[in-house]
Amino acid sequence: MIPIKRIVFFLAFALLLAAPGAQASAQPEWEYPLAPEIILDRSQYITLTNRNVLLESSYVPVDLVNTTARWATGTSKMQLRRAANDALNAMFAAAEEAGYKLYLKSAYRAYSTQSYMSKARLEKLGRDDNMVSYPGASDHQTGLGVDILNYDWTLKAGMNKDFALTAEAQWMEAHCQEYGFILRYMADKEEVTMIKFEPWHFRYVGKEAAAYIMENHLSLEDFTVEWQAYLADFEAKGGDLEELVRLRARLNDPIVVDYADDGEEELSIFY
Repeated sequence: MIPIKRIVFFLAFALLLAAPGAQASAQPEWEYPLAPEIILDRSQYITLTNRNVLLESSYVPVDLVNTTARWATGTSKMQLRRAANDALNAMFAAAEEAGYKLYLKSAYRAYSTQSYMSKARLEKLGRDDNMVSYPGASDHQTGLGVDILNYDWTLKAGMNKDFALTAEAQWMEAHCQEYGFILRYMADKEEVTMIKFEPWHFRYVGKEAAAYIMENHLSLEDFTVEWQAYLADFEAKGGDLEELVRLRARLNDPIVVDYADDGEEELSIFY
């Protein structure tokens, strides 16, 4: 005999699924390779910033922490968003296990710092050489962008594309996505990113997005154009991304039922 509490639960769960707006079929099928939660991007991990998509001068990430990864001699203590800092530590540890010692050269930069650096570069060269981002256009202001070098390159006065020839740069390009990072400014994407090739610059976007971006050899600009086009089509078909994410959260949350059957306590978890 089925316990009454179990019958009541199944009836309540069935009513929940049958309620207006509760069924996934009420929306177009989500077919993009990444989950809608990633595209909704509440944590702002995949948010693009460049010369055409500028951050406000007042923008400061809310969850900055002091970096705990090894940093280059001569640099002061830096900050990153918490998830990026944790991921960076994991990547540094894995690199060391593989025989490579990495050093953090640069992390979060405030708008004012980027403005000073950009102005100084222009005054020094008399032209824009696409090596320093405009104020508001820098990954560093997001608190998710990092510059990473090996020991020898921490001793150099500057950085250039030859860093790509080092074993450390090659290891990072091959494995960064395993820790949620992408190579932000690729050699063959300069016209898209409007920034010269930077084999030392990585951007945290989360593991799922990083794997997709790196496996498909996309810049963050390419990726943004792609998912925004898919989302526009999804919405044109009647889809609502925020509602879809709320629905998935309701259906995926475990429902725990504690009921008695013939004097024995049982615990059931339904998904």
